[in-house]
Amino acid sequence: MIKRNATAVWNGSGKEGAGHLTTASTVLNETQYSFNTRFADGVGTNPEELIAAAHAGCFAMKLSFDLNAAGFTADEINAKATVVLDPSKGEVTESNLVVTAKVPGLSAEQFAEIAAGAKANCPISKLLNAAISLDATLA
Repeated sequence: MIKRNATAVWNGSGKEGAGHLTTASTVLNETQYSFNTRFADGVGTNPEELIAAAHAGCFAMKLSFDLNAAGFTADEINAKATVVLDPSKGEVTESNLVVTAKVPGLSAEQFAEIAAGAKANCPISKLLNAAISLDATLA
């Protein structure tokens, strides 16, 4: 088993308070987050942005592994995840993946099939209880 951790410290009320996030690797080190960074345009991060980063990174790596398993190596995979938070429901409702890849010798049909498998099977996709869409383009 591989375990990763992060800590969150929050001070004050939900709307007027503020907090910070720290990861064990210290890539995030007391990184500020608040009501404004989550629900408006404040400076800092928020949980949904971090989920989007995790989903994009996980998907890109899974796609690379799956391409390798099929006999291909990508020159580049560019993945973006957009996580949608519905404040009225208090839940993340979807994560939309958009990927463009340069993969020598791969057909668009093969790419679409391999990308769909990576979307379904990357660990973060499996973790999310939300609709996950994918727009895959072979460059």
